[in-house]
Amino acid sequence: MKKIIVSAIVIAVAASAAWYKRADIILAAAKFRTSQIYADLPPAREIPWQQGPASPQIFDGERPPNIILIVADDFGYNDISAFGGGVAGLKTPSIDRISAEGVAYTQSYSGASTCAPSRAMMMTGRYPTRTGFEFTPTPAGMLKTVYKVGKALKSDDAMPPAFYDADMDAQQPSYEEKGLPTSEVTVAEVLKESGYYTAHIGKWHLGRANGSAAHDQGFDDSLLMQSGLYLPENDPNVINAKLPFDAIDKFLWAGMGYSASFNSGDTDLFKPGGYLTDYWTEESIKVIKANKNRPFFLYLAHWGAHTPLQATREDYEAVGDIKPHRKRVYAAMVRAVDRSVGKIMEALEAEGIAENTMVIFTSDNGGPGYLGLSDINLPFRGWKITLFEGGIRVPLFIKWPGKIPAGSRVDTPVAHIDMMPTIAAAAGATPPEKIAIDGLNVLPLVTEEGVNNWQRETLFWQSGHYQVVRHGDWKLLVNDRPTDGLKKWLFNLAEDPTEQNNLAKSRLDKVQELSALLEAHQSEARGSLWSPVINTPILIDKTKAAQFTQGDEYIYMPN
Repeated sequence: MKKIIVSAIVIAVAASAAWYKRADIILAAAKFRTSQIYADLPPAREIPWQQGPASPQIFDGERPPNIILIVADDFGYNDISAFGGGVAGLKTPSIDRISAEGVAYTQSYSGASTCAPSRAMMMTGRYPTRTGFEFTPTPAGMLKTVYKVGKALKSDDAMPPAFYDADMDAQQPSYEEKGLPTSEVTVAEVLKESGYYTAHIGKWHLGRANGSAAHDQGFDDSLLMQSGLYLPENDPNVINAKLPFDAIDKFLWAGMGYSASFNSGDTDLFKPGGYLTDYWTEESIKVIKANKNRPFFLYLAHWGAHTPLQATREDYEAVGDIKPHRKRVYAAMVRAVDRSVGKIMEALEAEGIAENTMVIFTSDNGGPGYLGLSDINLPFRGWKITLFEGGIRVPLFIKWPGKIPAGSRVDTPVAHIDMMPTIAAAAGATPPEKIAIDGLNVLPLVTEEGVNNWQRETLFWQSGHYQVVRHGDWKLLVNDRPTDGLKKWLFNLAEDPTEQNNLAKSRLDKVQELSALLEAHQSEARGSLWSPVINTPILIDKTKAAQFTQGDEYIYMPN
């Protein structure tokens, strides 16, 4: 009998230990799978970028401008010193220079509060209601792992639960197949038809199979971020910062590798040639030098400053003694992106083409709360994965010497859907026929006449049941939360730009007016290309590092 009791106690203790360590077990399995995929990759190779003519092309009339679109990842509004911010006082002089020497759109919005739908809108100029590209593709097993690890991390927290649909997850297309439909016309395709050389470097996140990869969607060449480490975790020159309170971060460290591919998808991987931000910058400069004698479009889609937090030792030392450690690493990553912007502009000047090059800088969405840094989106409320201003207010700076007066400021609301028609207009390219474009060319807004003739009053955002409309200065957010029904927020952004005073109960007339706009927007929607499998609660006013207390406001985000 004693042996039976002892055995039962041992089994119970082992089971309890396994339950307590369940997150570590799940992540260890993911880490093992990753190590098998990315083991023994060949070293960095010379990228065979297409070479333009040896002497400048001759045009009848004015030569079309070169166009460079630089998209940062997860930049907080307060990360940029041109907005009066900067991480712990860190300046971003190169990004600020685009604003100072061109135009800053002071009410610029991302297309979504997460990365991939925003990128789809930049490429197509169309809302998800038209393209169906509504949710962010995730690698196989990610949402299941994040759900399970998140439950383990928050087991002692009163935060409302996440909802995960395993059956729906099993029915999903693969990560590679979750792409922008080939029937969509990208800005790269439009420019290529007009004689541009087109190159993509960095993040794509709009599919890899069935014709959805960047080099199948209008880009002549594509150097792809195949996975998401900036350097190997044990590289002697890397400084890492892990976030013990965030399940997504834990998955990234376990599930990501250090790899790239060139025009080849998943079958021909190699190691990048250094810290990702710097490597992509050097390759961008090679593209500029090789194609300076013909019009080119370069889409540089940085991974910085997205997690996992990894900085070079040089940048880490340069930013000074910032606390906590994760904030110092993050600041160092922002510094690297700013340096990249500076090197790109220096290369344009060195090659003598800066005067005929349009440089655009933006971010795919606002800064995330899962960093545990409370000030990255100040003065705005909310984070990435929410549609409050902090999640969707992003920089949009455009520099085009001789065309855009230096120091211009535009207060008219603009958004990522405007990128495609703006770039096409600058290039003198013909927009796609028989395809409705939701965006508008924002370049005329630098003139008083352009502002006076601006036709649009309304912008839309949506992620499944989470839907938002801005009409004039009024903004309505609707979130159909799984736990307690419909939640609405209404704000007058002219009087309350930081969204502190919810007028949904006192201004029912405006709620009704804006709800009708949302319904009309949805009335002809094609539906999402795939269904969400998880609904996650996201705090609006606290970071992921904080504990939930009753009364804290939150939304549910489907993906």
